[in-house]
Amino acid sequence: MMLSKEQRLALVPWVFVGIWSTGFIGARYAVPYMEPFSVLLARMLLALLMFTGLLWWRKPQWCTPRQVGHQMVVGTLVHAGYLGGVFAAIDWSMPAGVTAVIMGLQPLLTALVGFIWLSERLKGAQWLGLGLGLVGVLLVVSQTLEGDSGPVGADAWAAAVIALLAISFGTLYQKRFGAGVDLMVGAFWQYIATTIVLGLLVWQFDSGVVNWSWPLIGALAWMVLALSVTAILLLLVMIREGEASKVASYFYLVPALTALEAWLLFDETLNVIALLGIAVAVTGVWLTVRRSPG
Repeated sequence: MMLSKEQRLALVPWVFVGIWSTGFIGARYAVPYMEPFSVLLARMLLALLMFTGLLWWRKPQWCTPRQVGHQMVVGTLVHAGYLGGVFAAIDWSMPAGVTAVIMGLQPLLTALVGFIWLSERLKGAQWLGLGLGLVGVLLVVSQTLEGDSGPVGADAWAAAVIALLAISFGTLYQKRFGAGVDLMVGAFWQYIATTIVLGLLVWQFDSGVVNWSWPLIGALAWMVLALSVTAILLLLVMIREGEASKVASYFYLVPALTALEAWLLFDETLNVIALLGIAVAVTGVWLTVRRSPG
């Protein structure tokens, strides 16, 4: 049975979350064999190559110079700033749980900035949903924090905060200035900007040593095909079709799903409190994105 356009759009966020949640899993497989910024640069170069082929095949309408500039800003924020900041924070000794807590502030920050900048209005139940989502994330990642020790340097904190600000403002910037741009064309220019920034980061911080292995090749293939192509196109569809604050609320589900995946793949902790946090986060997202009666 063919799904209607509305039904297909309703499925998009859930497919996106399922794919996006595997990002840390892919990174965990890749980073032992390749330094973080180098992993991201290789991922972006391969994704850029794929988008070049897709654009040659589709031959869509290209951006105006102004639109190109806007898309490169989005790429710098959403891809280079967010991914680079998260990878750097973890590489510079910030526990993944702490990083997840900081990233868990994104939906609330996006909603607040969207309220001020884009005049997006949320009802009381939606603000409650955002708050519940944050509580759920804190419950899930609190289990990861147990056993973490050691000081975290200012460089790691700065990288995490940059990542948080980058994904929040990048989402809003795309909503404000990305209208009318073909999704693949927009992603192409975003990855051009991302590749430039990551190239500079690799030159500054990485040694360039790579230990080629099948886990690394598999992780790169998944991150390119699933994350940098499929998930990013789904995210751009979500931003185009919905309010930025509602789109951001789905990110509350990412730590929960990542915890489930880490439990299955790496035997990491997933106890009653973490399961409660997952339930609370799902409830928060439902309150934020549900249609109001009437």
